[in-house]
Amino acid sequence: MSEEKNKTPDFMALYERYQALKPGPQAELKRVMNPSDLIEVPAFYRVLHTERAYPSMQRLLFCLPHIKNREGDHSLGKALAKADINEKRLFMVIRSQEPNDLIQLRRLLKQANPTLDWLSTAKTLYYWNDQAKRQLLEDFFYYQNTKPKASA
Repeated sequence: MSEEKNKTPDFMALYERYQALKPGPQAELKRVMNPSDLIEVPAFYRVLHTERAYPSMQRLLFCLPHIKNREGDHSLGKALAKADINEKRLFMVIRSQEPNDLIQLRRLLKQANPTLDWLSTAKTLYYWNDQAKRQLLEDFFYYQNTKPKASA
């Protein structure tokens, strides 16, 4: 039993099952206001398939509707920096506790509409903790400091 719980889910299969949903069930997942509300949405279980509805899976599917995947693309932090997300809004995510941090993050994802590497992002969300938040912040500032400046 504990071996099953320690197994990392197939993140790409989750993404593909979400993409295969019809627009109505996808919209149900987008309308959820809090990660824990997902347990009342049938589409959540369709995407989970055989996975358990752990809080880590709720985090993934709470954010997934606002992410487009392109393998090898940007990390979450770089995608948010590239979208010119205000750093104050990112700090609201970093400083907040669950579920408010995820609610704030999803708002940023809605605004940024990012295309990024889903596998990398899924791992960040699945293992969401202070270290994951710190990595998000570091990636954000690293990209901001290395991106070419627009000439005036």
